[in-house]
Amino acid sequence: MRALFPALSSRCHVSPCPNPLTKPLTLLRSVSDTLPYRLLCSSSASAPPPPPSMADDNTSSTSPSTAPGNNGSASVEKQFEGFRSLLDESGTIRERIRSVVMEMESAVRVMHSGLLLVHQSLPVPEVLEKPRVQIGVLKELYRRLADILRECPGQYYRYHGDWRSETQSVVSLIAFLHYLETGTLLLHAEAEEKLGLDASNVGLDIEDYLTGLCFMSNEMPRYVVNQVTAGDYDCPRKVLKFLTNLHASFRMLNLRNDFLRKKFDGMKYDLRRVEEVYYDVKIRGLTAEDTTKDQKTEA
Repeated sequence: MRALFPALSSRCHVSPCPNPLTKPLTLLRSVSDTLPYRLLCSSSASAPPPPPSMADDNTSSTSPSTAPGNNGSASVEKQFEGFRSLLDESGTIRERIRSVVMEMESAVRVMHSGLLLVHQSLPVPEVLEKPRVQIGVLKELYRRLADILRECPGQYYRYHGDWRSETQSVVSLIAFLHYLETGTLLLHAEAEEKLGLDASNVGLDIEDYLTGLCFMSNEMPRYVVNQVTAGDYDCPRKVLKFLTNLHASFRMLNLRNDFLRKKFDGMKYDLRRVEEVYYDVKIRGLTAEDTTKDQKTEA
């Protein structure tokens, strides 16, 4: 003030007026300066805590039940619980299918044992009577199989492997039986009709049908040899014609290197064995054609 208003300060000299509050304020300052440090710390410790921050609010508001990790574990547990129920249901269906397949295997064994009597030179109608009865048994078993699969639509190829080998054996037996009765090849539609199969529910797979025909061709060489031994010298010619046509038909297919291709490769060995039997009968002049020529020559 004196620096700003030098003239005024020089003219008017005012003596300081004693202030009654100056002494108490000075005393209060001296007391506060001389307070112990421990007392100050205790007073600050008794102060109320600061308000919680925004991060603390978010942490406290998230409960353990609604945490992202808990939600993920709950969804995984729910998923595997569904898997468990599906697998249990599938296992029950497989057990029911397996019980039917076991009965199918028994019927196939009975049918096969009946057809083996053909190689003993017995009358064919009497031999075929017993295996023909088993076709009705197999038809009923396939109907029961269709009823089981009707409960799980669209799952045919999931369980198809459980009865695939039995179906191939069935096709080979009924195809051999059909040849003994008619001398012709059993067609795919005829096989489905004999077994009561329907493509809309339980059908006859094409590969199973073809594999069954390959199994059937394995019986032909033995059948030819036994028939020639029994005096039927025209049998090799008929079987040779039948197998030649069947082998030529298989040549039309583009078979890959799998189980069916291996079975088809075995068919050419069956055909070769039948050719050898026919050749032996031919050079000995025992065929029906040679007998007819000899009769004409004598006449």
